[in-house]
Amino acid sequence: MSFSGKVVLVTGASSGIGAATAVLFSGSGARVALVGRNEAKLSNVAEKCAARSAHPLVIKADVANEEEAKTIVQKTVDHFGQLDILVNNAGIARYASVSEPNILEIFDIVMKTNLRSVVQLTNLAAPHLAATKGNIVNVSSIAAHTVLQNSAPYCVSKVGLDHFTRCAALELASSGVRVNSVNPGPVRTDILEASGLVTADQSDETWDKMKVMTALNNVSEPSEIADVIAFLASDKARSITGSIYVSDNGFLLKK
Repeated sequence: MSFSGKVVLVTGASSGIGAATAVLFSGSGARVALVGRNEAKLSNVAEKCAARSAHPLVIKADVANEEEAKTIVQKTVDHFGQLDILVNNAGIARYASVSEPNILEIFDIVMKTNLRSVVQLTNLAAPHLAATKGNIVNVSSIAAHTVLQNSAPYCVSKVGLDHFTRCAALELASSGVRVNSVNPGPVRTDILEASGLVTADQSDETWDKMKVMTALNNVSEPSEIADVIAFLASDKARSITGSIYVSDNGFLLKK
């Protein structure tokens, strides 16, 4: 698939699925804007992108911060002159029981990043995407389709994201803008360490345990999800909007 001439904005691009997606689009001819909080990691991803195409635009910002998020789309359009594809990938996982005293604090933190930021960026990007007949791909989770222990804030955020995807798809269709979601199962990223669930030296063992929870006995690599994102963003998916694409190695089949 070629994305020559296209401008792609990827949030959460400093690692994992976001980084793999940015590198894939760069290698397919797109001009890419990378958004993330970790400047060192963003620079590393930027180098990989530059080795495949033009040097990307690096935007250090926290999508959960409304004031910082306000600048992301405009900086991209100011730099490249247009916006064709928005990949809302930034997300966090925090674990807490609904009976814990700080559940509301955790709920608010998760919702700000996983859902509220998507609403804000979609709103800001919509007129620019309408001008290019572009599209949006949201990165959700199988947590939107099942119940995970001590993960109510995360699960609810992803259910909300899926339904927002459908709502936005319907409302933006008249402008020629498509909106879809990718819902991964276990993917080998640093999300477990970032969430505090395990330490770095425990992660391999944890991923191995997750393999047996899938029908295909496999944990995906970030590049596999990037492939699905690129497909949905391409002209090959020009008739697809409001769809929720699950890529989980059959995790949900065993639930």
